[in-house]
Amino acid sequence: MKKYIYTLVLTTLLWSCGGSGGSDSPEPEPVNNAPNIPTLKYPTNNLLCIDNTIDFEWNTATDPDGDVVSYQIQIAKDNQFTDIVQSISNTSTTRTISLDKGVAYYWRVSAKDTKNLSSSYSSVNSFYTEGEGVSNYLPFSPEIIAPTLNATVTESSAILEWNASDVDNDPLSFDVYFGTSKTPSTIVSENQTAKTFSVDVSNSKTYYWKVVVKDDKGGETIGQIWNFKTD
Repeated sequence: MKKYIYTLVLTTLLWSCGGSGGSDSPEPEPVNNAPNIPTLKYPTNNLLCIDNTIDFEWNTATDPDGDVVSYQIQIAKDNQFTDIVQSISNTSTTRTISLDKGVAYYWRVSAKDTKNLSSSYSSVNSFYTEGEGVSNYLPFSPEIIAPTLNATVTESSAILEWNASDVDNDPLSFDVYFGTSKTPSTIVSENQTAKTFSVDVSNSKTYYWKVVVKDDKGGETIGQIWNFKTD
């Protein structure tokens, strides 16, 4: 009899500790993935648009989770997008936008899913809107290649490298400004045609540089100020 009571009590305790025998822990939330990055179709890079009302177009972005995708279009007057003139949400892959005439613009697009997770922005295309009576268009703003913005240089010298273009396909020359001032005013190279320049650097400093792009008709565009550090 005692053996029977002992077995019954032990069975009850085991059942109480183990519950129903299954785990009630919640299942993990599914991971949400961002849409892929759109690619730009029109205006193409370095295009001279004959009208200032432009039909922007880009390729459809897909979402790994099957979410519905919308788009964010940004248009700026500089290729760093600090002077944004249009920032528009759009559900389709086209949008007609009117802009000022005779202005250099830069545009890019990102994709966003219904859970507000966005892709990175696309590459940037530059274009000009044709201006009345304009015979020469200024060069586009220079684009940084190396050292990348806020990079750390470990050598005693650095190769400054950039890219630049002109909608008129004029030959270009460059003035390079470089130094430790946040607004570099010292020209270290003037009227050079190469898109690289070598500079000597010291340890534990922050250097700032910019490039002025000039065409052969007197037009010039002052680039953004870029910086890098040395360790």
